[in-house]
Amino acid sequence: MHTRIPEILEKIKNIQIAVYGDFCLDVYWTLDPEGSEISVETGRQAEAVARHYYSPGGAGNVAANVVALQPKRLQVIGVIGEDLHGRELERALDGLELDTSGIVRQVEHFDTYAFTKKYLEGEEITRTDFGVHNQRSAATDEQIIQHLRQALQQSDVLIFNQQIPGCLSRPEFISAVNELFDEFDEKIILLDSRHYTDQFRQVYLKLNEIEAARLNGEDISYQDYITLEKVEEHGKAIFQRTQKPVFITCGKRGIMAVDRQGVSKIPGIQLHSNLDTVGAGDTVLSALALALGAGVSSREAIEFANYAAAVSIQKVQTTGTAGGEEILAISRDANFIYQPELAQQPQRAAYLKDTDIEICEESVLTQTGHIKHAVFDHDGTISILREGWEKIMHPLMMKAILGDQYETADSGLYQVVSQHCTDYIDQSTGIQTIIQMEALVGMVDAFNIVPKDQILDKFGYKELYNIALLEMVDQRVAKIQRGELNVADVTIKGAVDLLHALKERGVRLYLASGTDREDVIREAELLGYASVFDGGIHGSVGDVSKYSKKMVIDQIMRENNLHGHELVVLGDGPVEIQEGRRFGGIAVGIACDEPRRYGLNLEKRTRLIRAGAHLIVPDFSQKDQLLELLFT
Repeated sequence: MHTRIPEILEKIKNIQIAVYGDFCLDVYWTLDPEGSEISVETGRQAEAVARHYYSPGGAGNVAANVVALQPKRLQVIGVIGEDLHGRELERALDGLELDTSGIVRQVEHFDTYAFTKKYLEGEEITRTDFGVHNQRSAATDEQIIQHLRQALQQSDVLIFNQQIPGCLSRPEFISAVNELFDEFDEKIILLDSRHYTDQFRQVYLKLNEIEAARLNGEDISYQDYITLEKVEEHGKAIFQRTQKPVFITCGKRGIMAVDRQGVSKIPGIQLHSNLDTVGAGDTVLSALALALGAGVSSREAIEFANYAAAVSIQKVQTTGTAGGEEILAISRDANFIYQPELAQQPQRAAYLKDTDIEICEESVLTQTGHIKHAVFDHDGTISILREGWEKIMHPLMMKAILGDQYETADSGLYQVVSQHCTDYIDQSTGIQTIIQMEALVGMVDAFNIVPKDQILDKFGYKELYNIALLEMVDQRVAKIQRGELNVADVTIKGAVDLLHALKERGVRLYLASGTDREDVIREAELLGYASVFDGGIHGSVGDVSKYSKKMVIDQIMRENNLHGHELVVLGDGPVEIQEGRRFGGIAVGIACDEPRRYGLNLEKRTRLIRAGAHLIVPDFSQKDQLLELLFT
């Protein structure tokens, strides 16, 4: 955790801030799959709304995010129409307990911006927009300028947010705003504009990587990929022109800042829950502005904003906000995304000479030679008895989410659910099954296909999963007992030999699995290596408050008074790699093609490098070279 976050949160309580922008209403309709009646007039099936709710969108969501961090005062400045959506938006803003005296109501030629999002069986199907052809009057713009002047006089920070195409169509308004910004050139004015960034001066800029590239004249689309090195070049070029701080969001790759102190980079955060990135930019914008208003450096501001974004994107199917306590909590336990570009580009891999051992970070070479303790994951790292668990969990999740529609769901819905399950399984590899099942409960609820009273709890889904998984495992165990398979057939190549070699070197060994503890012990005894784990065999006990891999590693570090480089953590899942990295240990990722027991699995390699692996091995066939690297 960054120790200054509590201090930043406390300082924010004294900040006066103003938000100008396109205030919108986000409208959410959850449709009933059964629909309504057949229209007598048209003969067509009418839609039925099972649930509807509303929240401030656009600059309204920026304001909601600001309020969540509890500044001393927030003034909002913008335009709404004389209509139903405007009244609902006003009601929503009043509920935020902020100063709405800067909201101008334009009666003619202006409809309140509203975006109606329709969800059917968990999938957004269509969106209906209001206000796309608005024309702001000169009188409205004049009132806005007056409110902006007042805000710049009274506030510590001004957020200037623009999201709707064509909303600033009058050049006279932009000229008047720039004259104001010139007059208040020492004020923190943070601009986030989708369409007019290059038309304002004296502003701090909040951009995404595509906007930064376009601002430097590149013809690029949102589907294009820009390397972080290139993003840095763009940020430097923009700062050189503006001489004001530039903040660039890079999605999962984190946030970058460029100012007089140079370039600062904060990596993205690994998250294992269901994610919804809608509104994340608004969260970053508000957190950045308030942190800058609190007087912190650009680096501290992007770190604070990064934590805030990680909070908000875990709030699914709503424009989420991030409160101070939530930011504080995630900062204490964050796992960062390491080297995203190396992870995606195996052609950039650097290997120990004449081996398949990939050195992901050369700094690890200065930490080796001191190892006294080793923590191993089990499934996919040593044993492959459970190889193929994903093929069991995936259909289980599908059936849980689709319920009675599992056999009849149309291909569109089926593919959406299938991809959702695949993505979650990929990102949650290595965590306890009970946590995965807890996430499944949330997925079933979010898709809203299964009646609420038929949704099982996490223990119910785990029982179903274990029954199916153990059927497969028991078949393999039976083959071992009949002599049809031996230990080498169901373990990663060289794994058992490595365990004994480490033991001979005096290293204390620990086994830490996300599988139930009694099953891990049973399988380790069956395969003949349970006795080498003199540090203990650890596994899930059904209560996440009593067991996790983090707890195991923390206990090892404390009880043995270890320095990080005295511990090595080996595993094929992101969780153990993240935890090893967190405690300063050497993290070795096992990216094995499990069905073959040897060779590189590129998808695993990607996950493990992103989790922070210092080294990647496809298996332990080159155990001697690995041991030499780790102990010299």
